[in-house]
Amino acid sequence: MSDSYVLDSFAILALLGKEVGSDEVSDLLRQTQAGKVQTVMTWVNMGEVAYIVERRWGKGRLYQVLGWLEATGIELVVVERELALTAASIKAEHPLAYPDTFAAALAVTREATLVTGDPEFKILEPGLSIQWLGQGR
Repeated sequence: MSDSYVLDSFAILALLGKEVGSDEVSDLLRQTQAGKVQTVMTWVNMGEVAYIVERRWGKGRLYQVLGWLEATGIELVVVERELALTAASIKAEHPLAYPDTFAAALAVTREATLVTGDPEFKILEPGLSIQWLGQGR
């Protein structure tokens, strides 16, 4: 199993909402903070988390979430040419939400495992390594 993981917005929102799989995400972020694994997320997916958190709980909570995530050691990846074009190719071939294509593209380019509970990603199996929340590792 890969020691590099990509989180999509579903994973972070599951954690914040204490939903199914939140323990897995929490454990992964603890391992990240301890330097045992690498966890990454695109700024596109973080932007998706940001608008949902702000809408549900306000801007103050958003800043708390951002600070907390940065303290875990998660790497927030800026979308540049290669990643954008990989996401575009995934979108051209599959009926995924556009932000989700960035999480998938990051998993592909980093040869990492995507961590999600979003069933929309099932169409990318078996070509993409996915850790399904609520099903353990």
